[in-house]
Amino acid sequence: MKYRHEWKHEISFGDMLALRQRLSVIAKRDAHAAGPAYEVRSLYFDSPSDKALREKIEGVSVREKFRIRFYNWDTSFIRLEKKSKAHGLCHKESALLARWQAQAIALGDYSWMPQSGVPLLAELYAKMASQGLRPKTIVDYTREPYVYPPGNVRVTLDYRIRTGLLGTDFLNPSCVTIPAIGSPIILEVKWDEFLPDIIRDAVQLTSCRTSAFSKYAACRAYG
Repeated sequence: MKYRHEWKHEISFGDMLALRQRLSVIAKRDAHAAGPAYEVRSLYFDSPSDKALREKIEGVSVREKFRIRFYNWDTSFIRLEKKSKAHGLCHKESALLARWQAQAIALGDYSWMPQSGVPLLAELYAKMASQGLRPKTIVDYTREPYVYPPGNVRVTLDYRIRTGLLGTDFLNPSCVTIPAIGSPIILEVKWDEFLPDIIRDAVQLTSCRTSAFSKYAACRAYG
C-alpha cells in the first residue's frame, strides 16, 4: 500500500490568483482534465454517530472515509473511493461503479453488494453492516489541477464548494445544493517521496498555514 504526502491550505481569492499565475509557468495542466477546470460531485458516507466527521474534527491520526464520485456531470464514469489517512500520509483505493449501482446505493438498496465481486464494494458493505455507514451528504466543487512529474506532484485549487445538506440523490443534476459556509478556497498539494523546491517555493503563502481542512466537514456545518 503506497501512501502519499498531502498538504491542505485554506486560501484567499487573491492567493488563488497568485498561485494560478505561478503554477501556470512551472507546472502543466492535468492532461486528464477536459479543460482548465472541472466539476466534481461526491457522495460521502458516515455512521449514525458521525464517526468520519468526528475523527476529522478531532484530528485522529489513523482514519478512513468512503465516497462515490463523478466528474463534469458525466455519470458514465463513476468511482467508489476509500481514502485512508495514517500519521499525515494518505492513500486512496478506488473501484468503478455502474450507474445503476451508484443509484442503488444512493437510494438505499444494498442487497446486491455482497455478490458484486468487487472487493472495495464488499468492504463498504461490511462496514455498512458493522458501523452503520450510509450515504450522508453531497459535496460539489470546481477543481483546477496542475501536475509536476518530478515527485509525482499534483497541485489543485478547489473552489465554489457546495453542500447538498443531508441530500443523497447525487445523480440528480437538479438536486438542491447551497454554498458551504464561508465559501472556502482550498489549495491541496500531494506528492510521493519528495516535494521539489520549485513547487515548495511556488505554493508558499505568508497568509496561511497547513490546516486539517475537510470539504466534507465544511459541508456538514449545516447538519
